[in-house]
Amino acid sequence: MNHASLWGAAFCILGMGLLAGCACSGRQPSEGELPMCYAGDIPVRALEMWEKRYFDAVNAIAPDPLKSQDFSGMVRIEGGSFIMGSDGPQARADEQPPHRVEVSSFWMDETEVTNAQFREFVEATGYVTVAERSIPLEEFASQLPEGSPPPPPEMLEPASLVFHLQEEGKAVYTVNDWWEMKRGANWRQPQGPGSSIEGMDDYPVVHVSWYDAMAYARWAGKRLPTEAEWEYAARGGLVGATYPWGNEPIEQGRPKANSWQGEFPLHNERLDGYFRTAPVKSFPPNPYGLYDMAGNVWEWCLDWYDASYYTYLAANDMVRNPTGPHRSYDPFLTEVPQRVMRGGSFLCHDSYCSGYRVSARMKSSPETGLEHTGFRCVRPAQ
Repeated sequence: MNHASLWGAAFCILGMGLLAGCACSGRQPSEGELPMCYAGDIPVRALEMWEKRYFDAVNAIAPDPLKSQDFSGMVRIEGGSFIMGSDGPQARADEQPPHRVEVSSFWMDETEVTNAQFREFVEATGYVTVAERSIPLEEFASQLPEGSPPPPPEMLEPASLVFHLQEEGKAVYTVNDWWEMKRGANWRQPQGPGSSIEGMDDYPVVHVSWYDAMAYARWAGKRLPTEAEWEYAARGGLVGATYPWGNEPIEQGRPKANSWQGEFPLHNERLDGYFRTAPVKSFPPNPYGLYDMAGNVWEWCLDWYDASYYTYLAANDMVRNPTGPHRSYDPFLTEVPQRVMRGGSFLCHDSYCSGYRVSARMKSSPETGLEHTGFRCVRPAQ
């Protein structure tokens, strides 16, 4: 992420926040343009300044006509109906109640978007990710309470959130302990200055915001999956299964996904062979031929996050192709609008985050990029 989002995106992860709840504006976008949303308690002029900048960068991307016809590396998912969500023993409140959903056929990337694929996009378009951008002083100041002192210059520099191990000795650990805001961290330098992705072409790209993922998808003639499409694909046709591979617990039997083994966040025993991300296709695919639908990196979805959205959907006998709520709502972080993330990451563990379950939901503000966040794309089956 960059420091335009210090008062929203990153602080969403770190348990703070200033941005108000988001609702879509009444302005109708022109053909091919992304919709714009505005937060309620921030002056529209100020919010337009930072959010419009992100959307403008996405809309400036021209779709590549050859990429738009390229289905290599994608899997066709035949549409159908399924029970979305869970009321199982590990299910959280936002996964309930289970409800029947129908989705149309679509194509999905068989892997998360890799560093090599993202590099091709950047070289073709000149796109600069959110984590690589500095924030103008006037833009930052517009989001602060009136009369606030100006921020120190370093707070305006590009930065992103990087995971680091904790020292033993504390009684309780929180996300503030294992995430570090590091200047210069981005998709090219995942752990900050001095790190690189050399030799990591087949690893998933990370430190990408929702806007960055949308920009790539636009260039490739694709889009982000809806939350319903993502879960339908992750289940792989296995009715009632907890994980993409079935019901065997993640740490039983052979390694099935890149996750945390050991005491989180102190010791990773690396029984799966990896401490951070793993190359795509390092673990067996699900029955649909999709890799890493559990673990490795969280994946952005198209939808706004609403903790109570499933209650609304369950009131209908059948919901077809849901695209998510019209606004974001998180009762634990009401100030920050957030988008859905799915699939878990290399940091997930049952003691903290069993995000590798097919029904597990996560969320983050759309300008946030982290070391364990990536994406994959879909394309409707015409």
